[in-house]
Amino acid sequence: MSVDSDTVRRIAHLARIRLEDERIEPMREELNAILAFVEQLNEVKTDGVEPMTSVVATKMRLRADAVTDGNISEDVVANAPASEDGFFMVPRVVE
Repeated sequence: MSVDSDTVRRIAHLARIRLEDERIEPMREELNAILAFVEQLNEVKTDGVEPMTSVVATKMRLRADAVTDGNISEDVVANAPASEDGFFMVPRVVE
């Protein structure tokens, strides 16, 4: 796959990036190099390779699913500019 100048301009527009005309050609070359590398990855044989999340086999450490921070609403709203009955008070935005 090859990227042309019009495609670079379109990508820049979609990404909301201002790209000067003198930067179009270097960006086109960079994008083509990236795409060539990705195409090389398609040549790697991965048949029979299990998907993994780490290069080292590990077991996830689990913790007990228990509530430990309950009944601290006063501590939670202590630094709020305004609170009432354990809730944050905010200015009305819809009338």
